[in-house]
Amino acid sequence: MRLLAFVKDSQPNIGALTDAGVIDLSFVDATAPTDLGTVIKSGRIAELADILAVSDGTVHHQLDDLDLQLPVATPGKIICLGLNYMDHIAEGPFEKQAFPAIFMRSPTSLVAAHKPILAPRISNTMDYEAELAVVIGQKCKNLTADNALDVIAGYSCFNDGSVREYQRHTIQWTMGKNFDRTGPFGPFLVTPDELPPAADGLKIECRLNGRTVQSSSTDMMIFKVVETLVYITEAMTLDAGDVVVMGTPSGVGHGRIPPLWMQDGDVVEVEIEKVGLLSNPVRAI
Repeated sequence: MRLLAFVKDSQPNIGALTDAGVIDLSFVDATAPTDLGTVIKSGRIAELADILAVSDGTVHHQLDDLDLQLPVATPGKIICLGLNYMDHIAEGPFEKQAFPAIFMRSPTSLVAAHKPILAPRISNTMDYEAELAVVIGQKCKNLTADNALDVIAGYSCFNDGSVREYQRHTIQWTMGKNFDRTGPFGPFLVTPDELPPAADGLKIECRLNGRTVQSSSTDMMIFKVVETLVYITEAMTLDAGDVVVMGTPSGVGHGRIPPLWMQDGDVVEVEIEKVGLLSNPVRAI
């Protein structure tokens, strides 16, 4: 399934994307849940599959007509990887790490598809980072290579918008990664059955104003999805609705000469093969 959250007539809804358009699950079953994040957090994704199974395939909306929302509006944890592609490491002063480089984002840093990224005027160093997001579907701890994929509700696109000046104020990256509404996430939650195992081998790109600035494949990640989930859960419990963001390939703005920063009026797109296209305008505030 390719699930999406949207608002229509001031009410939350859940849709399923098909080649013809969007099936509104509430039109298929009036008792269908309407909040995708709540469904994920309660481990009820299978219920949506059951509802979709009785649909006659009639589409009720076109994607471009919908007010898209975050797949999970308020994740409990947003856990991100840095330095997870070798070509990206080569762009900066860092070296390959022996373990995943973990940092965290807050829910207030997220922004839905088509909504503006808020680039702060206090620093002209707003950078883009195309990334794969893994959405957790059940509470888990001490995962193993054999069961790590079982806890994944689905995959999505993420743009780890980073204010580089603030990221480099200290050895901790938190400030530069958590400006309000700088981390686009969505627009779809794609269930694992739609993708290769662990979403491996998928083309990942970022385009700025139509120009391709990043292009790679998820099989180039140093720490893959399974290895990452096993490592994270050695330390912390993951809950349903948590999001793990898997790092970015080369081509980011800070690695260019001269640097290429996102500016007011720009449009940035993250596209991952079979996962979707995440597009956002940039607005300076």
